[in-house]
Amino acid sequence: MPIEVLLVEDNPGDAELTKIALEESKISVHLNVVEDGVEAMAFLRKVGRYITMPHPDIILLDFNLPKKDGREVLAEIKADETLKRIPVVVLTTSQAEEDILKAYNLCANCYISKPVDFDQFVKIIQSIENFWFNIVKLPSE
Repeated sequence: MPIEVLLVEDNPGDAELTKIALEESKISVHLNVVEDGVEAMAFLRKVGRYITMPHPDIILLDFNLPKKDGREVLAEIKADETLKRIPVVVLTTSQAEEDILKAYNLCANCYISKPVDFDQFVKIIQSIENFWFNIVKLPSE
């Protein structure tokens, strides 16, 4: 059974890079992508067109999103009894200390700044994959 990943990313280029990096995986990964915070919460709560979507095993969350930003999404996830156990990896361009503190104060499982270099970006995604899918024991739904 594949690992279910929800990527919340408004930049199509970064979403494509993430997809490419995960496709090189030795394990089976199914990637769903939503482009803003409102869609992320609809996906997670299985509302509307997302009613049949799988429960993600992990969420890769950009902080800088339209409609509802990643900080709000993270706060909603961690306040929801049915969602709070899903690991959330904040994957964003911000290196601001205030964003890092905010992420951990909202119970993010980790915070990673996206590198601008393609090869480094792929290495980061593969490191996330190795740690969260091979080393860590994730809870079942």
